[in-house]
Amino acid sequence: MSNIKSISILIISIVLVSACGQSENQQKIKDNKEIKIIKMKEKQITFSEKNHALDNNDNFSPDDKSLCYDTRGTVFNNNLANCKSIEKVDIETGVETVIWNPKSITGENAAPGVAAVSYHPIENKVVFIHGPFLDELEARGYYDIRNRTAVELSADGERNMIKVDMRDIAIDKQTTSGAHRGGTHRHEYSRDGKRIGFTYDDFLNKDYDRTIGYMEVNDNAPEGYTHYFALLVKPALKGKSNPGEIEKAYSDSWVDSLGTMRAFIGKVRAENGIDYENSLFVAEIHDSVDITTAFSGNGTEYPKPPKGINIRRLTHDKNADGIVRGSFDGKRIAYLSLDTNGIKQVFVIPVDGSDLDENINKRPKQITFFDSDASSLRWHPSDKWMFSMSRGNIAVTYIGDNNAEKTFFITNDKLTRDQLVVSHSGNRIAYGINLQLEKQEKEWKQIFVMKVDWTKLNNELTKD
Repeated sequence: MSNIKSISILIISIVLVSACGQSENQQKIKDNKEIKIIKMKEKQITFSEKNHALDNNDNFSPDDKSLCYDTRGTVFNNNLANCKSIEKVDIETGVETVIWNPKSITGENAAPGVAAVSYHPIENKVVFIHGPFLDELEARGYYDIRNRTAVELSADGERNMIKVDMRDIAIDKQTTSGAHRGGTHRHEYSRDGKRIGFTYDDFLNKDYDRTIGYMEVNDNAPEGYTHYFALLVKPALKGKSNPGEIEKAYSDSWVDSLGTMRAFIGKVRAENGIDYENSLFVAEIHDSVDITTAFSGNGTEYPKPPKGINIRRLTHDKNADGIVRGSFDGKRIAYLSLDTNGIKQVFVIPVDGSDLDENINKRPKQITFFDSDASSLRWHPSDKWMFSMSRGNIAVTYIGDNNAEKTFFITNDKLTRDQLVVSHSGNRIAYGINLQLEKQEKEWKQIFVMKVDWTKLNNELTKD
């Protein structure tokens, strides 16, 4: 292991040295704008021969000392069905610890499948998707997007698993209240930890596309489970929607810290009744909403959201994209959309805004001007800076003043970075890079971290 680590450090050192000479250069981008490169040091913290997938979740532990990840793509293929373990790595020591590795089977038909892990924002526990245990295969079948639920687990390795949401696919009766009939995925805690948002795929009625929902601890949750399940959006039947109706909801994330707003991308039937638009929406979950008023469905009827959920449409074009991200103060939403040259850029809109608003300050505003598509949006906790990626490099954009956005690249090389996450303090970021080291047969996704020099970045703001 020490030899592998030394080789990897040497490779990264060469990359850093080669880029250092460019740290004061200007990178040309479209419309003759320039992005200054302020190179910062990155550190590889995993080295084992397996994949370490952050998966765009909330991977930093509450104390910012560890990162959780799954190992998808390590065995057989990249399907989550063959992902074998949930793990964490100590950022300072690089020690990797297996949190959960259930008995499993491998192949095209595999189980249980465990993946897409996130840390709780306050407690030392994680949530992730879990397919059927091996003793459930006869009744449930193999892993599938419509055959998975959430589990919580202490991150200290005690393996005290808690079942979060109940799956009930009986067709001869009404679905158990507070349960669902399919699969939940990409579970995300609200910043106060009291609600969990997710995407959802139904098993009993596959004529409906993916949608979104939320769950929370409730005394009326199904016996043996902690949380009550509810949809936020009941989509229209696939291919049968009317103009303005949502057929699919996805790429969702919490906006505010209390979990009362969840933003998402909606696939909407256009006004001509033929085409589709991908637009930004917000689902409002007011304090008065009682989750137990949700209809859990039955053999023929699709579930319905609880009473009082309000859906607002913020954009009306076809190009909204990416996992949307709400600012920490709950006042703005960042998302991706195409600019006039057809390049995906970062846009920001007030949570109460619209692209149709007469007030220009309530409309979306483009804040990046890359020459290649943007990805991996993340807010800094101060809400004054926005992280993103373009061409595998990390950019940070100052948006503290609505009239003066400015972007810097903090890496500048040909490595392909992805799955960017930001620590709770905002002083560290983490991401994945695929690397093939000497004597290894394939590339493995390894985790890197970077301490962001905010003093240097803030000083650059005053130079112009």
